[in-house]
Amino acid sequence: MDLIDEKIIKELSNDSRLSMSELGRRIHLSSPAVKERVLQLEEKQIIKKYTIELNQKNYGYPISAIIEATIKNTRYDDFKEYIKSEENIDFCYRIAGAACFMLKANFKTFEEAEAFIDGIIPFAHTKTNFIFSNVME
Repeated sequence: MDLIDEKIIKELSNDSRLSMSELGRRIHLSSPAVKERVLQLEEKQIIKKYTIELNQKNYGYPISAIIEATIKNTRYDDFKEYIKSEENIDFCYRIAGAACFMLKANFKTFEEAEAFIDGIIPFAHTKTNFIFSNVME
């Protein structure tokens, strides 16, 4: 990784739909040179995939929460299975600290959030933090 690779990553992080010619123009390299560098970044698994970012509120999920889960009675596998079956999860990380997992989930209503948390209760104790705003935007 060098400074040029870092510039490529920065530009693609902001807009993964950039054409190779536009990316090259922005970082002052030819299209073929940029394409080769992007391929190398993909082969090294530095770039794993290209995605979109949804506006959850506009998508119909105006309520978001960060949930800490502390597993009960070694029910790790049951918890992970449950989380993988849910489609409203942005991320779920195994963490160190007071809790075992931290996840972000999106909901249409508070009733839906309550039902989701009720579904976790057999596997884990939870602490739920509802998100008001993103200070990074």
